[in-house]
Amino acid sequence: MDNNKKLTAESLNDNAQVAEVKTADKKDNKKKKKPGFFAKIGKKLKEMFSELKQVSWPTLPKVIKQTGVVLVVVIVFLVCIGLFDWPLLYLLNLLTGK
Repeated sequence: MDNNKKLTAESLNDNAQVAEVKTADKKDNKKKKKPGFFAKIGKKLKEMFSELKQVSWPTLPKVIKQTGVVLVVVIVFLVCIGLFDWPLLYLLNLLTGK
């Protein structure tokens, strides 16, 4: 019976030590707060600018050439859609009597 009392006393001491360690861990976790909102934004901005430094930017003649290609393609599609839409509009006007 004395052994049981000793075991329970030892187990209570062990449980108390574990509880102390857990509360100490919680206190440490409270001290280790997450970075604030502005700190996160600052970090993201630094990362963004470091990535922008690694970008290979096109030369001005290349930009002008690519812009011209885009404008030509847009105009071609505009004409195609207009040529397809014009007869349909005429047919709609015939059907509605306008």
